[in-house]
Amino acid sequence: MRRFLFVSCLTFFAVSPASADITHKIQSSIQLTVDGAASQATRIGSNYSVSGSGITLDTVGGLGSLTAGSSVGYTPAAYSLTDDGASFSYSEAYIEGDATQDATTVTDGVVPNLPSLGSTLTQAGGVAGDLAGTITGAGVLELTPGSAGTSATGQVILSITAH
Repeated sequence: MRRFLFVSCLTFFAVSPASADITHKIQSSIQLTVDGAASQATRIGSNYSVSGSGITLDTVGGLGSLTAGSSVGYTPAAYSLTDDGASFSYSEAYIEGDATQDATTVTDGVVPNLPSLGSTLTQAGGVAGDLAGTITGAGVLELTPGSAGTSATGQVILSITAH
């Protein structure tokens, strides 16, 4: 009986000890951004229309010719009554479109001459100024703000995984 108890105790205490793999990670990152300048322009075209009843077209009107750097222009039409004293209706409309413009260029990240058309959306670019970010040897994030149109984002991720 003593042998049985002794063997049982040895088996109980001889069980292997628990072990686990532990992984510890530290990830640090900094993102610095400066907004870019942008301009989006949509040119509006010229439009000419005429309609009527009880009138006669005497001189044809219409759009002028397209010349680079200038607007189209138009010549109005001339009309007369078909029957003197009779009722008539008449409508003539003209919309002057945008003149053609030179191509837009970018110089040193700046658009010196922004287009100015019928529909224009312009966004000024950011200025880096003092924008900066560093991660020290001790893992400390140091962010310095910039001027308008900039952002600085710092992130530290700590993770512990046990298997």
